[in-house]
Amino acid sequence: MTFHSSSQVEEEFIEAKNNWELEKLYVDLGLAKGKSLTPVEKKFLRGLLCGFSPAEIASTVYQSRSSSTVRVYLSNGLYKYIEEMLSHQAGYSIKVKSWSRVTQLLEKAGYKKVRLQSEPIDNPLKIDIKQDIASVGTRSVLVEDWGEAPDASIFYGRATELSQIEQWTVEERCRLVMILGMSGVGKTAFSVKLAEQLKDKFDYVIWRSLNFNLSPDTLLNRLLQILLPNQEIDFTESFSSRISHLIDCLRSSRCLIVLDNFDSILCDRYIEIAEPFPPTSISQLSQKNSYLLPQISYCQGYETYGELLRRVGDSQHQSCLIVTSREKPQEISVLEGKSLPVRCLKLIGLSYVESKNILQTKGLITSQDEVCKTLVDWYAGNPLFIKLVATAIEELFDGSINYFLEQGTVVFGDIRVILDKQFNRLSSLEKLIMYWLALNSDLVSVRKLQRDIVPRVSQRLILEAIELLQKRSLIEKKAANFSQIPVLIEYIGERLIEENLQTIGDIGGSLLISYTILENKIKNYIREMRLKSIISD
Repeated sequence: MTFHSSSQVEEEFIEAKNNWELEKLYVDLGLAKGKSLTPVEKKFLRGLLCGFSPAEIASTVYQSRSSSTVRVYLSNGLYKYIEEMLSHQAGYSIKVKSWSRVTQLLEKAGYKKVRLQSEPIDNPLKIDIKQDIASVGTRSVLVEDWGEAPDASIFYGRATELSQIEQWTVEERCRLVMILGMSGVGKTAFSVKLAEQLKDKFDYVIWRSLNFNLSPDTLLNRLLQILLPNQEIDFTESFSSRISHLIDCLRSSRCLIVLDNFDSILCDRYIEIAEPFPPTSISQLSQKNSYLLPQISYCQGYETYGELLRRVGDSQHQSCLIVTSREKPQEISVLEGKSLPVRCLKLIGLSYVESKNILQTKGLITSQDEVCKTLVDWYAGNPLFIKLVATAIEELFDGSINYFLEQGTVVFGDIRVILDKQFNRLSSLEKLIMYWLALNSDLVSVRKLQRDIVPRVSQRLILEAIELLQKRSLIEKKAANFSQIPVLIEYIGERLIEENLQTIGDIGGSLLISYTILENKIKNYIREMRLKSIISD
């Protein structure tokens, strides 16, 4: 092994000083070490700053293929000094992990020369909200990976909600945000628009949909590949260890990660096996085992997504994970809070003006405000439902909203399919409460539900069922009372009629004449409830 003189040591990797604030680095690392760096430590540091691996440094310095000496110097010395220095500046623990992260961490800390910057930044990793917000607008995005993100160039409203989440993520530094809402309310488009609006405030923007059954291993490995492009990743490590690597990335860089359609990997899990399938008809609601309530859980093979949410929400870092879903998983319920770094925003329907813009875009004549408002109120401003019904009005009613309203059918086609998919997930008690709410026009409290519902149900089960329905975005809460949107009331009325017909058919044909009477009564009642709901709005 060949050794070099002191003057040769100072000359090796000297090009590092062209791009890095070497003298400041030497001083700051010396403070972390407790004494000045040795000439050999300075040389190895310059080698790393030039992008050399330990093996390449050994080959250049010692003309040796063995990098063991260099690795020992780095592991027992420089890495520790860098971790100590950066952790002290940032206020939280930072780990080097490998040689390839050194330049990334030190560049983030402000030690790389910037041509337009007159002097290096002191303590740049320390979180100073005002300073960070002032400088964040000039920062360029290092990586944008949009995956399967749809085009959100045509977007309606949501200015308040976008502003709210921007405040959470930029000013209040929330680590985990869930966007909750029923099917069709526009969560996907909103998440894309939000990411586009926030991208200049992050170093990395990554958008992924879980609609394609993206396994937790595949997602995590892909995230690490994007965030650590120059590092060899050991995919055989445990899932927990790889999450730790991800958390390190979220600490060293400002990352915005969006996971859309999180509900696609959720399922219901019953603690007991007494009710393997939700009941299919209202006649089963009185059976003994019908009151078992499920837990919102993860589909088989996707359970570790729960660990990912928990670790990202619990760990201290400077990034944000945004998740959209129809249903709220347990991890969010446990971690969220108004003054905590985990928050949840529920999207509701668009305003009348925003919904009217959709109708105009679809080519409908919207000069009659009262008629348009009735249509929008029927569907509670749900963007997808409004788009679907606008297409049907154009194709089946010659573009006349009036003709469509006169025929009276609200739930049909794809709208029915979407609502069926959500409703069929419900347990028997959840369905019973949905039926009961649809047939009671006024806002209903938990106490009133427990007192009036038939058959009688315990207060505990009522509370648990109401909480589940809220997590599924199927009921609206005003103060301490609950209700349903008009399109759901109409849908549930139709299901009542259909299930009653099935029950009568099972009993015998002699009762079919009473079905017509019941059908008319339910339809009239539901229409009255719909009108009353619209007028009250």
